Amino acid sequence: MQTTGWLLPLLVVLLLSIIAFWVYYRRKQAGGLDAVLNEISYERLDALVVPNADEGEILVDHLLLTSQGLLILEIKDVQGVVFGGDKLKDWTVISDTRRYTFSNPQPGLLDRIAAVRHIVRDVPVSGRVLFPDVADFTKGKPDLVSTLAELRDEFSESDKNSVKFKIEAFKPHWELVRKLQA
Repeated sequence: MQTTGWLLPLLVVLLLSIIAFWVYYRRKQAGGLDAVLNEISYERLDALVVPNADEGEILVDHLLLTSQGLLILEIKDVQGVVFGGDKLKDWTVISDTRRYTFSNPQPGLLDRIAAVRHIVRDVPVSGRVLFPDVADFTKGKPDLVSTLAELRDEFSESDKNSVKFKIEAFKPHWELVRKLQA
């Protein structure tokens, strides 16, 4: 009976430690996302509705003004092994606790890129489906898919002053898009 007296407090401490680690990890992950987006973008618009080619509207989750043009991001917050491909209709995620599928995000991303290109015309527009670094593509990553580290490597600039003229050239086009949010 005396040995079980310390077991309950030990379990409580262990449980609290696990919860604290999980909260720390999620905050660090979210802070990492914001830090990278702030690092690679000069301005940012979130939840932007733009006209679509079929006279409808399409939602752009995140639009960033970068030194390379405009970047559309669709963020997929999944953890586990992701099985996806350019030509697959559905992608599958297998984690320790569950298995689920979601539609291939690439066709929708391409529609968003086309809609924004229609507005800005002469400015490069690209898009990425962003997965946190805890997603594992064991069979290889499909086109337009990036991790946070890859996004930083591809779009960050070591000398922000050297690309200032590009940003200024993109600004009038950025303002066309910004007006849609008002």
